[in-house]
Amino acid sequence: MQRQDRILCGIYAAVAVGALIATWSQNIRFFARDDNGGLAGFLRDAWANPAAASLSNDVVFVALAAVVLMVVEARRLGVRHVWAYVVGALVIAISVTFPLFLIARQRRLAELRSETRR
Repeated sequence: MQRQDRILCGIYAAVAVGALIATWSQNIRFFARDDNGGLAGFLRDAWANPAAASLSNDVVFVALAAVVLMVVEARRLGVRHVWAYVVGALVIAISVTFPLFLIARQRRLAELRSETRR
């Protein structure tokens, strides 16, 4: 991998780590409450008012676009295990798994570039 690829992968990794901390610190706080209502309560609260609904809708539609991009790019470039990124988006957070996919994609692009130079 070239220096540019390593820098880009480092940025994506930092975003993924930051997103993991930002999302799961809040998820843990929510589910630690006795009156959380479980997953149904979580989803209810995500659309509890217009501001929350706007942010939740935004995340849903960006996630849909990201999943389409991940599947298309994975097939085009031969990035393996794209299903894990999609499942991870649902279970962990799209803001975590999308940058991880971008790392895998960047590594694959670098690999393909090096193969064409041979």
